[in-house]
Amino acid sequence: MFKTLRNAWKIQDLRKKIIITLLLLAVYRVGIFIPVPGIRTDVIKQMVDTGMLFGFLDIISGGAFRDFSIFAMGIVPYINSSIIVSLLTIAIPSLEQLSKEGEEGRKKIQEYIRYGAVLFGLLQAFSIAMYLRNNGALVSESWYLFILIIITVVAGSTFVMWLGEKITEYGIGNGSSIIIFAGILARMPAIGNQIVTLIKGGTVNIIEVVLLLAFAVAIITAVVLMDLAERRIPVQYAQRRVGIKTYGGQSTHIPINVNSAGVIAIIFAISFMQFPLIITQLFLDPTNPWRQVFESGWLSSKKPIYPIIYAILVIFFTWFYTLITFKPDEVASNLQKSGGFIPGLRPGKPTEDYLTKVVTRMTVIGGIFAAIIAVIPIIIAQATKFGNLQFGGTAVLIVVGVAMEINKQIKAQLVMRHYEGFLK
Repeated sequence: MFKTLRNAWKIQDLRKKIIITLLLLAVYRVGIFIPVPGIRTDVIKQMVDTGMLFGFLDIISGGAFRDFSIFAMGIVPYINSSIIVSLLTIAIPSLEQLSKEGEEGRKKIQEYIRYGAVLFGLLQAFSIAMYLRNNGALVSESWYLFILIIITVVAGSTFVMWLGEKITEYGIGNGSSIIIFAGILARMPAIGNQIVTLIKGGTVNIIEVVLLLAFAVAIITAVVLMDLAERRIPVQYAQRRVGIKTYGGQSTHIPINVNSAGVIAIIFAISFMQFPLIITQLFLDPTNPWRQVFESGWLSSKKPIYPIIYAILVIFFTWFYTLITFKPDEVASNLQKSGGFIPGLRPGKPTEDYLTKVVTRMTVIGGIFAAIIAVIPIIIAQATKFGNLQFGGTAVLIVVGVAMEINKQIKAQLVMRHYEGFLK
């Protein structure tokens, strides 16, 4: 990847895009250090260290949630809106038709995503502000401060959304992904400092740290391999003659990634697992037995059953998201219309059934892998002395995926410009 970046830097157009991307990321990082007024950050840090959802938000926001800056929600509302609109595009025929209308249709859908991001931002900001108020994280319980917090973090999240779109338009890669990528990498020094503090305090020794680093390298290697792994279904196109010319007769393949859902399934699973806890803490008294079940009972994150349920949900959402985005019926129909077929299978229904079976098997494998990656931070927190470092398999999954995508896009840009040094 570093060689690719070095080659890209030699081209003026690509160098300009890289500089613009870095400058916009610098603006984002400056906003991380602008605090929201009226917040007790010591209480917020305790919530981040003990709460899985808040820990995940802190990772995604690049540490902004821990200090509760104006970018505390980061790009999360925009991501949620994008996912929901994508699902609605599949479920609602009018939106599906709009997505097929070319550039104008995509612009309209993008506009819906922006409106949805603001709406989700308001809902999320209200929930967070109410949660902080109920748990003593505000210096005052006045409604003025409550509304000020909501307006501030929603405005900050909207600005981050704008930065992401500008990076996509004028920079390199997907702006939202790069913002998350930069935020996670920015947490590395803090995590290193946590490990050094544990060593100095005698909580862990050097051997345990070396084993942790070796385990981290193994996770990264596994994520890279699974990200590149794909099942290639061969496709043959029949020959046909038009006048004196012959068309078709070519062989190609349909690539199906093992983990095509990526981190989306993990985001869904985290939200699903944390939703009952947040609702009970918002509306139920601390002595209520239902609240105690989620806080310290058998459904709390410190109990063995929690990672089991969490892993099952990750597998389910991986299968669900992949199946509704791949659409075997449409793939089989398009193959039949274009004169293509899978060797050994009849076009139409048999091809659709075969694709459905392959996708189901692949998504189960990808879901199991994503589930293992997702529960690793919980296991480390419960079974080792490192506690919750807030940097587990989920963050690795995001970082590796975005880094490989950036690498692919830069290489594509270099190929388009016929860069001789790269093609050698």
